[in-house]
Amino acid sequence: METVHQSMRQQGLVRPARGRVLGGVCAGLGQRFGIDPWPARLLFILILLLIPGSQILVYPILWIIMPAEPVAVTPPAGTMWATPVD
Repeated sequence: METVHQSMRQQGLVRPARGRVLGGVCAGLGQRFGIDPWPARLLFILILLLIPGSQILVYPILWIIMPAEPVAVTPPAGTMWATPVD
């Protein structure tokens, strides 16, 4: 599965950390093809309406296959990270 995720990352197909509504699949597809998330969602729904029942399979499969965008973890402002002292 890691090779599939790596391949998707190389192609720019990742689920972004921000702008998600459910799983980030449509936001990721929109980001990859250079369109805003909402038109990408509408286009995704219109395409899936052409083949009834396909949305039950396609969205969860894409959710599993598309890797999440890596998020850098930063400490909250105003907090100190203490290390234990012996």
